[in-house]
Amino acid sequence: MYLTDDNVTTLSYTSEDNLTDNEYTPYEDRLETYLVPVLFAIIFIVGVLGNGTLVIIYVRHRGMRNAPNTYIFSLALADLLVILICVPFVSVIYTFESWPWGDLICRISETGKDVSIGVSVFTLTALSAERYCAIVNPFRRLQLRKLPMVCATFIWAAALLFAIPAAVFSSTTSEYLEEQNVTLIYCTPYPIDWENYSKWMTVGKAVIYYGLPLLVIAFFYSLMAQRLLASTKEMPGALHAGQGEAQAQARKSVACMVLVFVIVFFICFLPYHAFEVWFHLSPTAKGDYNDFTHALRIVGFCLSFLNSCVNPVALYCVSGVFRQHFNRYLCCRRGTLHPTCSSRLSRTAVCETSFRSTHRHRCNRNPTESVVISNYDYGSTKKKGNIISRNSADGVTIMTIRDSNDFLAGDINEKCINR
Repeated sequence: MYLTDDNVTTLSYTSEDNLTDNEYTPYEDRLETYLVPVLFAIIFIVGVLGNGTLVIIYVRHRGMRNAPNTYIFSLALADLLVILICVPFVSVIYTFESWPWGDLICRISETGKDVSIGVSVFTLTALSAERYCAIVNPFRRLQLRKLPMVCATFIWAAALLFAIPAAVFSSTTSEYLEEQNVTLIYCTPYPIDWENYSKWMTVGKAVIYYGLPLLVIAFFYSLMAQRLLASTKEMPGALHAGQGEAQAQARKSVACMVLVFVIVFFICFLPYHAFEVWFHLSPTAKGDYNDFTHALRIVGFCLSFLNSCVNPVALYCVSGVFRQHFNRYLCCRRGTLHPTCSSRLSRTAVCETSFRSTHRHRCNRNPTESVVISNYDYGSTKKKGNIISRNSADGVTIMTIRDSNDFLAGDINEKCINR
């Protein structure tokens, strides 16, 4: 939700590529000079509205402050960081031949960019781990209600730590193109005198901010898939076939939102890292630079920033609860959701988690479960009563909710299937 070294390297490409290219093309004759600023204006508007609304939803609605939403709140803050302090400045690097903002803005932009990408990728990794733990041991997760906030704090601290090199070494430098009689000023996080520093930093960031998190996330999702498959086979035989299929589908939807975020992130940053590694590690990169690599550079640059505004859009599509809140704040729709559950001894039901159900409904439980459930207002900051539930054969169903603060309003809605 951010750019990576892209702010840096793209600016340096502006100088380095043209220094090695005999056919220097003035900026006013380049298509990207006009397209990139327009795209970045859209990114800025959508990113501020989307991520700003996510922050407001989390802050104003106590019922939305569950574990996954805490990480989503952290992601939104990281995206806002890069959108507000990076996008307005780097959006014109394809419009002007030289960096126009000076050394201080260069340093702030580079540092903010590294903090943002660090928070984003570490948060996505933590979200994957949290989703796995929620499926395997939901009782334990509910007992550690403050753990997500503690983890988010450590994530920001780690991101700040990894951003120290950018804060220390980022600066503006100039290059003179003798044949074109042009002096270019560009922003770079790499010390000019350290020849191998850019190579080591490129590899390090590709591993820390891309490769390693991808492996960890894939590991947790493979374990999650195994667990969900095993729990499907262990489902009680008393349920008829349609219920089993619906319950399996409900389990899959629990991790859907996180998986969408992860896929979007790694697609957006793949072109960037591919170009970065090639450009800094290939000894013939400058000589081999052509129209294709130039297009790859621009695509990677734009996608790395586009990632900062697509998460709210993705969340709007996959989460009915967030969709209601977005409609309320952005479309001036003041309606409020009031899901209601009650316990009756005369009937039994299986209650499942689902992103899709956003309407008022009733859940009837087995009389042996000792359920006491009362109204809860998704859009309210007030408690409506105690909510207590019990584990089922499904490892995804809400296990124990002691009070309304534990209700995963943004995470799940219950869908009831009568036996």
